[in-house]
Amino acid sequence: MRRTIGAMIDQTTTYTVELGFLPPDAAIPDAEHPGLLRAGDRVTAPYGREGVEVHRCLATDLLQTTGSDVDLFGAGFDTVDLAPLAELQSVFARVRDAQSITDGDAVAIRAALDGAALQCSSGVTLNVLHIADEGMFMRTAGPNRMALVPDHSNGMNDHGPATSVHADQDVFGTPMRQLMEGRAPTLFRHDSPDGHNRDASLMMLNLWIPLQQITQPLVLADGRTVDRRRHQLRYGLPTGSFLERDGEMSINDIWAFLPDSGQRWYFHSEMDHRVAYAFDTLSCAHGAAVLPGESIAEQCTRALEAAEAAAELGNIVGVADAVSELADLHAPTDATPALRVAIDDMLAVAAEVRDPGSDRARSTEWVTQSRAARQRVVRMSIELRLVVSVTGS
Repeated sequence: MRRTIGAMIDQTTTYTVELGFLPPDAAIPDAEHPGLLRAGDRVTAPYGREGVEVHRCLATDLLQTTGSDVDLFGAGFDTVDLAPLAELQSVFARVRDAQSITDGDAVAIRAALDGAALQCSSGVTLNVLHIADEGMFMRTAGPNRMALVPDHSNGMNDHGPATSVHADQDVFGTPMRQLMEGRAPTLFRHDSPDGHNRDASLMMLNLWIPLQQITQPLVLADGRTVDRRRHQLRYGLPTGSFLERDGEMSINDIWAFLPDSGQRWYFHSEMDHRVAYAFDTLSCAHGAAVLPGESIAEQCTRALEAAEAAAELGNIVGVADAVSELADLHAPTDATPALRVAIDDMLAVAAEVRDPGSDRARSTEWVTQSRAARQRVVRMSIELRLVVSVTGS
């Protein structure tokens, strides 16, 4: 539902989204950091489905908002223009079409970004000094958290979206402490519950590149609205299922978060690989959200998928039966503009074969059109980790 949140962000477009958080009863005293909290046992968070409590939060759509004051140093995130990097755009288009990333693609992406000067929307420049050897992943999700990948990832591929809000690295913890010999807090800009560094120009950033995204958007918190001592909690994440680490570094120290009405959330309702998010790996709370209308998008997706299977078997009656449940559906008015268009397109494709006497379902062209329509609501993204120096205003 669209609403306006207070005078400070008057005339902005907001939506009620669903975000997963650490359940309050999973927060326990942090014995190693008196006065702070940490997360209890959460074996698969922030990417598993168990141990997650879903909350409805207001999130501002930056695509429809002008005059936003979010930037890398203030909010902890910004958008980066990747359109001028022609070779990078070619690789992203290839990965999007293949729906998977190869070792060769990863090499090409790293080569294109190595030493690059990336321009942020706020005017600052990110000078890429280092690209981490680990942490490049492709994530895929259907609308309404519809699973499209196996339960277990396959190297860089077959990763689902983040099901709960988190930040990716504790500057005081593993592996930062070991790799930087304890110097990370003084070298990198960060905001933590028990310390901060707001003077450094050196930052560790996640670069999050949407190959396409109108569902399951990445939603990020304005760090200035997060009470870090009350709502940011240490959590030790086992990495054996997706990273090759030995010994004490097999546990990755990250952050979990509790929800609060004072937190302010932002997203873009439609993105592709011409624009990426750059956000503070050490501090920025983020997670994938469910938008209004995604449940209808999921219903359309499943019905069209079943209809395509029937069409390929020549079962025309089965095609009509599969899409019959969509006859009275409409794109909800509280969905984002991009999602409304995508739902309307799927409903229009379904309407073409609702009559079991129609010859349209016999056409391979219809199957191709249906697949393209439902593919539009699949979120695909690539992420990697950078060390940058930030210059400019």
